Amino acid sequence: MRMDIVTIFPGMCEGVFNSSILKRAQESGLLEAKFTNFRDFAEDKHKKVDDTPFGGGSGMVLKPEPLFRAVESVKRETNIKNRRILLMDPAGKPFTQEKAKELAKYEQLIFICGHYEGFDERVAEFLADEAISIGDYVLTGGELPAMVIADAVARMLPGVLGSAESAPTDSFYKGILGSPVYTKPREYRGMEVPEILLSGDHAKIRDWRRKKALERTKTIRPELLKNVILTDEEKNYLEDL
Repeated sequence: MRMDIVTIFPGMCEGVFNSSILKRAQESGLLEAKFTNFRDFAEDKHKKVDDTPFGGGSGMVLKPEPLFRAVESVKRETNIKNRRILLMDPAGKPFTQEKAKELAKYEQLIFICGHYEGFDERVAEFLADEAISIGDYVLTGGELPAMVIADAVARMLPGVLGSAESAPTDSFYKGILGSPVYTKPREYRGMEVPEILLSGDHAKIRDWRRKKALERTKTIRPELLKNVILTDEEKNYLEDL
């Protein structure tokens, strides 16, 4: 997959892509990341990318021309058909694990990151394929949301995590939170690892993990359970809790 970040602050994104899993994914050829500064596509002598809003109001609004030119330049350079152009916008649809899996099917993602008071609405209406939000709050710009989404999507690409079993055990991958995990030492300050995890009985361990994941979900995020298909045994277990 190729990920293109369209921003006026590429330095905010480069550090993330040059670290950890995203760095290894690029080194192994599973992911390619490019950064485009849309200020380079402003045609006035001051390289201005924002202006005051029509109708009055506070703050500055990103102009459409530099953004359209920047994204069109990326599209011409790559000529990839299976792509998705994403606008980072607090007014967009909430980002979820299911969305990450959906976006991982594209060959190219183009992230449009803004600053200031917002975008000229023509960017959202005619340039981006969709607007995405990572939460009901406002950040200084779209770079951090783009990095969150890029990381979540990259984890869904085959081979990126090394083990094919890693992602399916993540919280939200199957609609619920993940189960508790433990490692050595077996006992620490009187706190012991659950005996079932040391039994070697993989069927019982899978059942324990499933039940603990359901228990954690019911306690912390009960609204998630309405979209999960449960067995009669699991329903009884949750009722008994």
